[in-house]
Amino acid sequence: MAKIVSAREAASLISDGMTVMFGGFMGCGNAHKVIGALAKSGVKDITMICNDASMPDGPDGDEYYGVAKLIYGRQVKKLITSHVGLNPEVAVQMNEGFLDVQLVPQGSLIEMIRAGGMGLGAILTPTGLGTIIEENEYVHGRIEIDGKTFLIKKPLRADVSVIGGYLADKYGNIWYKGSSRNFNQVMALAADIVIAEADNLLQDGAIEPENVMTPGILVDYITEGVANG
Repeated sequence: MAKIVSAREAASLISDGMTVMFGGFMGCGNAHKVIGALAKSGVKDITMICNDASMPDGPDGDEYYGVAKLIYGRQVKKLITSHVGLNPEVAVQMNEGFLDVQLVPQGSLIEMIRAGGMGLGAILTPTGLGTIIEENEYVHGRIEIDGKTFLIKKPLRADVSVIGGYLADKYGNIWYKGSSRNFNQVMALAADIVIAEADNLLQDGAIEPENVMTPGILVDYITEGVANG
């Protein structure tokens, strides 16, 4: 059974220099309370793996939305991501030489994470051939199979994954609402420690087995999210 902790206790599991995956897409599906606690913690030099860097303003009224808090707080030293255009601070820090940004096509990114979770050695994809993507440090090289050329891209794993679910029971089983599933589901596979923030924390067994999207065996810690105050 997953251990139930406060957002602050969850954030304390992340130390300077760790590699951390954050589920979410433009803040949708981010674990907002844990990220807020992490922003206040002073932890630094994080390698962040996330679909995007979120954006300055969001529907919650905060000045910075979701993982954007960590970017603006200069707590991230490396960002492995697919899209940064909505967060102008990323460009500022890149130009200063403060933030190392590794851009990975979105489909490749999620498959690299899946490969990390499944213990695979690499993925093969034609996406990025002949472009600057080939210069990415996570591209191992090229391979030709049946007359077609592919890039060999390394798998991605993290020390910690921080994911957000709409429903979770105390076993750690999770159900995601709508598009908030995004990267959360696959990131639960690819880290040594998985922290799940639940918008609604339910009693054991309250989620029907066929509706479980992330099984509790993958989740180490649960914290209550925004809907729980």
